[in-house]
Amino acid sequence: MRAVVYERYGSPERLELRDVPRPVPRAGEVLVEVVATSVNLSDWEGLTGSPAYARLGGLWRPRRTILGSDIAGRVVAVGDGATRFAIGDEVFGDVMPRYGGFAEFVAAPVSALAPKPAQLSFAEASALPQAAAIATHAVALAEPGTRMLLNGAGGGSGSLAIQLAVAKGVHVTAVDNAGKLDFLRELGADDVIDYRRDDFTRHGPFDLIVDLVARRSVFAYARALAAGGRCVMVGGTGRALIRMLTAGALLGAVTGKRLGVLFVRQGPSAFVPVADRCAAGEVRVHIDRVFGLDQVPEALAWHGEGRALGKVVVAVGAE
Repeated sequence: MRAVVYERYGSPERLELRDVPRPVPRAGEVLVEVVATSVNLSDWEGLTGSPAYARLGGLWRPRRTILGSDIAGRVVAVGDGATRFAIGDEVFGDVMPRYGGFAEFVAAPVSALAPKPAQLSFAEASALPQAAAIATHAVALAEPGTRMLLNGAGGGSGSLAIQLAVAKGVHVTAVDNAGKLDFLRELGADDVIDYRRDDFTRHGPFDLIVDLVARRSVFAYARALAAGGRCVMVGGTGRALIRMLTAGALLGAVTGKRLGVLFVRQGPSAFVPVADRCAAGEVRVHIDRVFGLDQVPEALAWHGEGRALGKVVVAVGAE
C-alpha cells in the first residue's frame, strides 16, 4: 500500500510517499481502507518533534513513522473478536496514539471507531474525531451566560467550539490572526481579536479562557480572568505546560482563579454527539482545503503555518 512515511523529526520535507506492507488487524481490530483523513496539531507536533512532549514516543527518532490519526473509511477485514463491525461498514474515528492514517489502509481498534453518519461525507467525518472531542470538553466548562475566550479559534477544534458555545448561550471572544477574523464572526463569535495586534490578556474579564496554542505566562492569564474564573490550555509550548502545572496551581491557590491543563478523553463517546449534530445540520464542519495523499507535506505545512480556516483534509480514496 502507499503511505506517507518519515524517519526523523523536522520539516514537511522529511515526509516521503512510499510503498509499505499493508497492516494486518489483530484481535479486537479491523482493517480500514482509508477514504479521508484530516490534519491535527498533533500531526504537526509529531512531525517536528516540538514541543518536547511530542517526543515521548521516541526521543531522537519517531517510533511511529506514519502520522495521521483522524480517519474515515470502509472496513475491509476483521480481526478476531472484532464483532462490532463487518466488512463494508463505513466508519470514522481517532487512531491516536498509534497514528497510521496517512496511508491507504490502517488497522484500528474497534473501540476507537464509530459508524459514519450517512449524512456526512468521508471528508467531513474525518474532520471531526479529535477536534470534536477537544471542543466538547472545552465547552463543557462554560455555563450559559458566561464569558469565554478561545485562543487559536480559527482551526478545527476552535471552529467547532465556537458553534457549540454560542448554541449553549455563552458569550464568545475568539482570538486568531487577522485573516481569520471574518471567519470567526461567521461562526458566531461575539467578539474577535487579532493576536498579532492586540494582547487578549488585556481584555476581559473572562469566566473561562481556553488556549489551544498556549504560550503566555500564568500571570497574564490570571489578569484576564474574572474572580473565580478558570483558564485551561489544550496545546502550546512545553514551557507553557510546565508553568500551568506548577506556577498555575500555586497562583490559583492564592487567587482563587483556576489555571491548568484540559485533559481530553478521546473516543466515540466524545466525538459522536458532535457528529450527530453536524449530521442534523445544527453544527457546520468547515473544511478549508483538501489535498491528495501525495500532497501530505503541503497539507501539513498549510496547517502548521496557521493558515487553515477550520480543517485540512487529505483525500486518500474515492468517496
